[in-house]
Formats: sequence, C-alpha cells, structure tokens
Amino acid sequence: MIKPFEFILPTKIIFGSGEVKKLKEVLKEKNPKKVMIVTDPNLRNIEVFKKLEKQLKDYKYVVFDEVEPNPKDYNVEKGAEFAVKEKVDLIIAFGGGSPIDAAKVISLIAAQGGDVKSYMDKKIEIEKALTFIAIPTTAGTGSEVTFSSVITDTEEKFKYTIKSPLIAADVAIIDPELTLSLPKSITATTGMDALTHAIEGYTALCTEPIAESVGLSAVSYITEYLEEAVKNGDNIKARENVMMGSLLAGLSFSHSDVAAVHCMAEALGSIYDSPHGTCNSVLLPYVMEYNLPETTDKYASIAREMGIEGKDNLEVAKKGIEKIKKLSKSIGLPDFKSLNVSPDDFEKLSEMSEKNGSTPSNPRTIKKEQYLEVFKKAYIG
Repeated sequence: MIKPFEFILPTKIIFGSGEVKKLKEVLKEKNPKKVMIVTDPNLRNIEVFKKLEKQLKDYKYVVFDEVEPNPKDYNVEKGAEFAVKEKVDLIIAFGGGSPIDAAKVISLIAAQGGDVKSYMDKKIEIEKALTFIAIPTTAGTGSEVTFSSVITDTEEKFKYTIKSPLIAADVAIIDPELTLSLPKSITATTGMDALTHAIEGYTALCTEPIAESVGLSAVSYITEYLEEAVKNGDNIKARENVMMGSLLAGLSFSHSDVAAVHCMAEALGSIYDSPHGTCNSVLLPYVMEYNLPETTDKYASIAREMGIEGKDNLEVAKKGIEKIKKLSKSIGLPDFKSLNVSPDDFEKLSEMSEKNGSTPSNPRTIKKEQYLEVFKKAYIG
C-alpha cells in the first residue's frame, strides 16, 4: 500500500550552464523597486559576483554580505533589519547553503516582523515573505529548492529548522558554471553533503515515492561524477551532473526528511562550528552501518546505483557502504578525528542529536545511547 502524501514544489527551477543570464528576465517579470543581495564576504570579491551585479544595473540594489558558515541568529536579525531599513522588496541569495538559508529567514522577518527566535520556537505562524530568488554557487545543499532553513541559536548553541513553503525561493537559477571556480575541498564536502541528502531522503521513515525516486537518482549522478568534479574542476560535464544530483537530493529530503547523520552533524556544527558538509561526510558510513539491519534492501538499491553487484542484498549493501568510505578518501575528505572533537563532548553531542527533530525519521530507532556508540565508532575509524 502507498501511504497518502502531499508534494509541494513552490519554486520555479531554471537549470543549465550559462542560465544565470536569465536573472534579467526574472527581474523584469518580478519588477522590484529595490533588491538586496544576500551573500558572504568571500563571494563578494569574486568575478562571478561582479557579473551578477552587472545584471542589476537597471535596478536599485544593496548588498548584505555578513552571512557566516552555519548561519547564526544574529546574521539573520541584522540582515532583516538592513532589508527593512533599505525598503527592499526582493531578495537574491547568492552562494552556498549558508547565504540561501539565511536569506529565507531574512525575507520572512523583513516581510512579517518578529524575531528569529519566535520562528524557531514556532510562536509565530509563518504567513508571508518577500519575493526571493536563489542562485547557488555550490553543488551540495539543495537549499535553493527546499522550504526549510537551518539557523544556529547562538545562546543555546543549537541548530533549529524553520520550515514553510512560504519561505521557499520563488525562482531558483541553478547554473553549473558558477561552480567551476570552487576549490577541490569545497567541491568534495558539498558533494558528500548532497549524497547524504539523497541517501537520507530515500531511506527516512517519512519518505514517499517521489522523494524516493529523485533521491535514488541523485545517488547515481553524484557517485558517478563527484570524483571527476573534484579532480578536474573545469570539467563542465562533471559539474553539471553533480549539480543535478544536488538538486534532486534537495527535492528528495525536502519532501521526506533527513535523519541521524544530519542530527549528529548539526550537533557538531552547533558546538564546534564545523563545516556541515564535512560533518556529514565523515559520519555517513558509520550511521549507515548502524542502520543496516533495518535498511538492507534500500542500501542495496543505493549500492546498485553505484554499479555494485553481489550474491544478496546484504552483501551488496555492505559493499556500497565501503565504496562510500573509499569515495570520501579518494576526494580528500578528512576523518572524524581531524574535526578536533573532544571525546569528552560525546555525551553532550549525543543528547543534542537525540533532541533533533529529525531523529524520529531515522530508519532504525536511535536514542542517546546509540548516538554515543556511533560517535565512538566514527572517532576510532
């Protein structure tokens, strides 16, 4: 029996190399009075940002470039204050997952008021947001097509997810050419982030047929082309395929959920401010090993998307997990110890992981005690 489900896709997707030029057409259609670009300080000085600005020459615009990795509550508050002060009516997010996630909540608060904590605690119902265009410059987060935003509460040191179709991008312009200049390390970590989205979106308990289909397809795109994209960054075919994998993975987990890998990664990001993609990549195979008794068939399907065969599903699934470990090493990703996480914090990290709202979606029941064991296994390697 197929369970009843809903599939909402409020975002118009424009995909293709060179398609960032379509921004002019989108802006003409939206006809904003004043635009605000949300980005980070590193991106503001690169050539592609200057090309973006040229497309805005016929519009009044301002730039907010104070978004940090693992975007913080104060980044969002300051951005929203700036948007209100400047009276902007359209926001463009330009960058990776951090600027895009920040821009979602900036557009919400600028339109509706309130503070970020009230939305984290769900004390205010989300009713409206400014018009919002997302232009990703990494192939990893899928945030340009999701309707959730993960923001760090710096007082609690905890990541909260704010979720509503109303904060989704109205338009996502996904141009693989924007990823050509990405360093190898970022290509690798964001690519493994996307693979984690695909695998968790496909296997989460709350998944549904469309999310399963696009998640499984994403695995194929990413695992076939990620290593080439890392080692030969100017290979546009590889960049396009990894970008497509990231997009499909975003569609998958946004209509399903993430699970234990993300719960653990977000705990690490909250305390250590570690890069989200790196956290996902080092934890993914260890969570898969824990989940294996409950997900053998699905993990076997994932492995077969990577070209693996064997005598039965269990053998194929185990080989798939090993291949993911080898892929991480081949693209230069670090091991868990390189994050400089103190074992003294494992108890706290396990508590935070269990508290995460996506814990119930993990395909195998997991509590603090099991999270602790996975942290220990990842640390040992």
